[in-house]
Amino acid sequence: MGVEMIARRELAAAFRWAARLNLHEATANHFSVAVSQDGHEFLINPRGRHFSQVCASDLILVNTALLDTDSPDPNVDPTAWVLHGHLHHHVPHARCILHTHMPYTTALACLRNFEFLMLDQNACRFHERIAYDRSYSGMALDSTEGQRVASLLGDTKSVLFLANHGVIVVGESVAQAFDELYYLEKAAQLQVLALSTGRELALVPYETAALSCKQWQEYPQVAELHLAALIAILDDESSNYHK
Repeated sequence: MGVEMIARRELAAAFRWAARLNLHEATANHFSVAVSQDGHEFLINPRGRHFSQVCASDLILVNTALLDTDSPDPNVDPTAWVLHGHLHHHVPHARCILHTHMPYTTALACLRNFEFLMLDQNACRFHERIAYDRSYSGMALDSTEGQRVASLLGDTKSVLFLANHGVIVVGESVAQAFDELYYLEKAAQLQVLALSTGRELALVPYETAALSCKQWQEYPQVAELHLAALIAILDDESSNYHK
């Protein structure tokens, strides 16, 4: 199976599971994955298609060579083209880009000057790996907005909290990005619950959080095994996703 076909199958699986786990928002939000070595050619979901119905063949192939123009395909959402196009073009480690308005992470992104708390083991995975966009300025319909958002991730961050909006998670593969998305929302859910008690929080010390993050990054095949398990379930229950 070629690179593009594998990417189509894996990204379609990510859409289906995002819907199952309530990480999506109807027909809004977008996932993309690069299929060329330079990252400029990528697959993205068509506008108007519900996450729970996305199939591998539905994904649209576009290229950032057309970045300074309007969306190269009428079936690609304009905001998706601006955000994902600039991220794929300017951020080399953003091979896969997952943008959602998932509820718990977005709730935290709506708190003034909030920074992700090192509250549990899952949260420590993101120690010093989160960037913050504090300036919500409406929908990303202008090329300068795509450039601005891409500049915030830089070379070391894999998560971008978008104030009053949502979150962007990037990774070197679909498996890596989806695994991060999953654990980010789990950690965010725990933080919302802990904050709601009004009790004093027992935060993980800086050094321990840094160690745990390093251990997460070095733990073998976490993301790959996670995605493989999700694909196996889909293959048993709704194999039409890879058509």
